[in-house]
Amino acid sequence: MATEEINNTQGLHASQQASLPDYPQMIMEAIEALNEKEGSSMTSISKHMESTHSDLPENHSTLLSHHLNLMKQSGELLMSKNNYMKPHPIPPPKRGRGRPPKPKAPLPPDAPVSSPRPRGRPPKPKDLLAPPKPKTPVSTGRPRGRPPKKAKTDAATVTASAPPPPPPPPGVKRGRGRPPKV
Repeated sequence: MATEEINNTQGLHASQQASLPDYPQMIMEAIEALNEKEGSSMTSISKHMESTHSDLPENHSTLLSHHLNLMKQSGELLMSKNNYMKPHPIPPPKRGRGRPPKPKAPLPPDAPVSSPRPRGRPPKPKDLLAPPKPKTPVSTGRPRGRPPKKAKTDAATVTASAPPPPPPPPGVKRGRGRPPKV
């Protein structure tokens, strides 16, 4: 007797599933029928499906959320602000790296079209009749680069070992600033 009940309930589910279209198909029909600008929410899709199909299964809300997630992950639907919508048939072009180029002004119709300029500085025009210039070295009389350090002399060592100057007598004010070097 228990097996007959199981077979009867399976028969009911099979007949229900045969009369209902697939969930993705019902979802797309609901979104197209609702035709909302910002997309349709899950509740509005569910209400539309319930109004058009009276024999939905008991776990309709679970199936609906499952199929909505699958369709969102596969790219069949886009989600924006908790609303589901169909993706645009022509996707926007992908931007490349870097700053986008400035828009070019249209050329007048009678202007000649020239090829783009090559990179770098343009070469100087050569005069074929002029004699070649002799190459003269440009020199200022000094060698190139940083000059070498001067060797230390004995005078520098003598001043370093000299005693410091005596302090000024009392009552004499020092001048402003650093005292001059000796």
